[in-house]
Amino acid sequence: MGFLEINSNNLFFSLALGIIPALIWLWFWLREDLRPEPRSILFLAFFAGMLAVGIAFIFENAILFVAQELNFEKTAVGFAVVLFFWALIEEILKYLAAKHAALKKPCFDEPVDALIYLITAALGFAALENFFFLLNSDGLLSSFITGNLRFLGATLLHTATSAVVGASIAFSFFHKESRKRNVIGGIAIATILHFIFNYFIINMRDGVDILKVFIPLWIVIIVIIFIFEKVKRIKK
Repeated sequence: MGFLEINSNNLFFSLALGIIPALIWLWFWLREDLRPEPRSILFLAFFAGMLAVGIAFIFENAILFVAQELNFEKTAVGFAVVLFFWALIEEILKYLAAKHAALKKPCFDEPVDALIYLITAALGFAALENFFFLLNSDGLLSSFITGNLRFLGATLLHTATSAVVGASIAFSFFHKESRKRNVIGGIAIATILHFIFNYFIINMRDGVDILKVFIPLWIVIIVIIFIFEKVKRIKK
């Protein structure tokens, strides 16, 4: 019984600390949209982002398996290559989640919607990813600490990188001929940002290193807020 109680508590706190912060960030970003999107489509985009976690897990483990078979991941270059492809997979999947859940639908009727839907899918992805990370934490205190770090770090990272892709789509909203090029460019930039963050967060040693990683990320978020304001003023 004690074993079941510990697991049920851990499950509850993992759900709470994994999903609630993502919903708080979603509420924050949705306030930037002057014409709110249909809740059903927002839910669909959020859920599609969650589904993308499972697909990412399969592809990322396949890449890791190949790297291990080649004895490649133990080198500095190999480790970086694996991290880069993991970042690329996640950025592509978050984009595809938003695309199939919302961007192909009539509700995608203004530039800022691209940012809203990409961020929504990203937060769905972050919510389930956070849940699995927290579920593997040792004890409630560890879960609380890990939850706060991911609230500040990984959740913001997914938001920031997907916002880059969303902005690339928004700026091509009235120029369909540039859409594909913009999407590829946005995913490329997002992947590089994602890779840099992951590389430094894995190699950080102390609190000073944490600040070195998180401060640039917060700067990116501030830039995204300004991008939101610019996108809102895009006219045909």
